[in-house]
Amino acid sequence: MSRNDSSEDRFFMKRALRLAAKGAGRTSPNPMVGAVVVRGKTTIAEGFHEFVGGPHAEVNALRRAGEIARGATLYVTLEPCNHQGRTPPCTRAVLDSGVARVVIGMEDPNPGVRGGGASFLRSHGLQVHAGILEKECRALNQPFIKHVTTGLPYVTLKAAVTLDGAIASSSGDSKWISNERSRKFAHRLRCVSDGVLIGIGTALADDPLLSARIRRRPACRQPVRIVLDSLLRLPLESALVRTAAQFPLMVVCGWDAPRAREEALVDAGAEVVRLSSGKGGIHLPELLGALGSKGLCSLLVEGGATVLGAFLDNGLADDFHFFYAPKVLGDPAGIPMIRGRARERMADAVPVFDVRVRRFGEDVMLSGRLTEHLY
Repeated sequence: MSRNDSSEDRFFMKRALRLAAKGAGRTSPNPMVGAVVVRGKTTIAEGFHEFVGGPHAEVNALRRAGEIARGATLYVTLEPCNHQGRTPPCTRAVLDSGVARVVIGMEDPNPGVRGGGASFLRSHGLQVHAGILEKECRALNQPFIKHVTTGLPYVTLKAAVTLDGAIASSSGDSKWISNERSRKFAHRLRCVSDGVLIGIGTALADDPLLSARIRRRPACRQPVRIVLDSLLRLPLESALVRTAAQFPLMVVCGWDAPRAREEALVDAGAEVVRLSSGKGGIHLPELLGALGSKGLCSLLVEGGATVLGAFLDNGLADDFHFFYAPKVLGDPAGIPMIRGRARERMADAVPVFDVRVRRFGEDVMLSGRLTEHLY
């Protein structure tokens, strides 16, 4: 492949990545995928995976291209599937389209099918080039990749904090630390997450709704709202329970929680899941396994401090978004952002990677990974 060809391949793959991102919040548990059909240096059709169960990106792009696709190049961010799922194999649509060359961003991460689509296309005479902007393609679909390779959801920590490190005052007041623009972005995070989780302490203190409130067409997909509540103390009159018939609600408790409380919550429309619990609360590895088995690929953990600390201490978080507001509480009894295992040496601190900074007005959001390498 010539240097010029490589430059062109990167250019069109970047476009396919931008298209793929349009499916955010609508494709889970499937990945976000974009596709571009190119003849020479001219784009003749585009497509992306728009919603779960719908046609895949390649099919959308090739249908729009029609007969013009014959002899063209197809760029796709993920290896075309070669197996029957909710939709027929995309490799058949690629062959039938008559394209001569396929450029793939990354192989399918599913261990059971990886490489099968590319091999099938090569065996039928198509030129196939893989690994173009592979890192960027993998970064886009981290929740899908983690879930399909481990069975567990991708975990993101989120918190709004003052400059002196508090998520609430000593009285428990936290409305509002961050500004409206930050809160709007936080709702976008909920919109693209399969589940959003808090502890019972936050539920009792804030009485949150936890829905994704953002204007979007099609309407924003609502995440499963999850409360860690070992003894089922969540009030039936809480905003969460009162809206259980409207937005999905899961209450996770221990085996010793009162059966009568479970029946009342179920009658109100909530799902109650019993898992192992102890002095430190619900057993989090067991929780993630249960959520993964229910098809949740991504989990947004919104707190409080003890819950955030537990995910960090157990090494279960994958990345974070921390919103710092230009406020100083100056209250030594305020609630810190993280309550977890004390680390006496800096060498024992939890490392973070790929730190990024974004501003929302006067608020500053720090984002980064808690795992050194991408899945």
